[in-house]
Formats: sequence, structure tokens, C-alpha cells
Amino acid sequence: MKREEDDDEADLLRDRFRLSAISIAEAEAKNNGMEISEAIVACIADMAFKYTKQLAKDLELFAQHAGRKTVNVQDVILSAHRNENLGILLRSFSNDLKAKEPQSEKKRRKSSRKEDKASSSAVHATDNPQQSD
Repeated sequence: MKREEDDDEADLLRDRFRLSAISIAEAEAKNNGMEISEAIVACIADMAFKYTKQLAKDLELFAQHAGRKTVNVQDVILSAHRNENLGILLRSFSNDLKAKEPQSEKKRRKSSRKEDKASSSAVHATDNPQQSD
């Protein structure tokens, strides 16, 4: 019974994700004065879902490798290691979030030097544009 409920919930999430992806693709096509076939929209939605599913697995593995049970921003940034432009955007977004964080939150979130050192080296590992995969 529990397994069926989990499967039903997963199917519902997948369908909602795909509907959102279809809506976004159609809106972007319209905004750019283009037409897009239903087959292409369905393909984009399916690819986006599969990519997101794999990304979630990768993020979980990154957190586990770091000895954590929770995915954090550094894991998301690390996931973009093969896409330099995305990595830059994610780091910028992360820095913007940190700048907007209230002072009281910053004080409560003290981490060890070892953890800071590990996360900063992971973040900057892709900063060198000459580095290849």
C-alpha cells in the first residue's frame, strides 16, 4: 500500500513538472515570436525531467560524500563544474543570497575552518578557464 502511494505521488510530481516545463517552453516560444511543435515541447519537458532527476541524485551523492545528510549551495555549485557559465551564475547567486542574509543568521551559522576551506576549494576549482574536464 505504501509503495503504491509513493508511486502515485512520484507520478503526480512528474506530471506537474512536465506540465510546468511545457508551459515555460510555450511561453518562451511565444515571447520570441516563434511556434513550437507539440512533439518538441514534449521532448523538452521529458529531457528537463530526466536532467532534474539525475541532478537530484548527483546532489545527494555530493552531500553524502561530504558526510552530510542535507544538500547545500556548495553541492549545487559543484554540480555545475562542467558548465563554467552556469558555475559563475550560481556562485554570483550564492554570494547575493549571503549578502541578503540577516546578521543574526550569519552569527548562528558558524562552521569549522576545515569545512570552510573544503567548500571554498570546491567552489574555486572551476574558476580557471584554462582547466579542462
